Amino acid sequence: MSNEIKRLHVGKRLSEASIFNGIVYLAGMVPEQGALDIRAQTKDVLAQIDKVLAEAGSDKTRLLRVQIFLANITDIAAMNEVWDTWVADGNAPPRATVEARLANPDWKIEIMVTAAAR
Repeated sequence: MSNEIKRLHVGKRLSEASIFNGIVYLAGMVPEQGALDIRAQTKDVLAQIDKVLAEAGSDKTRLLRVQIFLANITDIAAMNEVWDTWVADGNAPPRATVEARLANPDWKIEIMVTAAAR
């Protein structure tokens, strides 16, 4: 294994992902549009995760851990409806879901994942 760290979509403040020793670490992914309900925001974030994981050489079947932050924990049932249709059968990762004040008041969800590369 190489000691090289690869970063994707590097900005001044953060990168969307880093890859090291076969592990992909995603930054907290947030909705691109805040005016949507929790279901739409969850679909948006999960689609972004799919895209960045693919760029990093991974996918949702290789998730090692997921952290979900909800602005309002009462949204968990609606969020889980979307999650349950997205998560790969037989590959549900360890997951934590907590209520948290998010950086933008329009955001209802933020998701952070760690995955194995292929």
